[in-house]
Amino acid sequence: MTYAITGLDPAQFQSLFGLSDAELAKRGVLRRTVTEKPGFPCRITLEDPEVGETVLLMNYESHTADTPYRSAYAIYVREAATAPARLTDELPQVFANRPIALRIFNADGMLVGATLARGADIDAAIRGAFESPEASYIHAHNAAHGCFSARIDRT
Repeated sequence: MTYAITGLDPAQFQSLFGLSDAELAKRGVLRRTVTEKPGFPCRITLEDPEVGETVLLMNYESHTADTPYRSAYAIYVREAATAPARLTDELPQVFANRPIALRIFNADGMLVGATLARGADIDAAIRGAFESPEASYIHAHNAAHGCFSARIDRT
């Protein structure tokens, strides 16, 4: 069983990149300068930006299914991001040293399972989840803060 982990498409945030702080604030978005690494995980590149880079902090609807599991929460995106990460059978840098909650959904967007994993155990948890024919896709969340990290699909 192979899988792909994909970052968010930067095109959906392009209209925010380069706006003034005042214009961002009108949209409920904050610009932050990275002060520590790790600490501001980019949901586009699936990397922790370097100290001194700027990121945008915003509310993002990560699960748009018309079910009780619809979900939105705060995320960071790099203003300099130009392409989403796409990793096959490989864990992104932002999963390192973070406990990850895996929320497993069926094709209708209904939750069919969930688990917590850390480090090398994340790969096994993803593969185990996809052993179920009911599992259609997985949303990875940073377990401590609860924020969306990335989508995982069978390949």
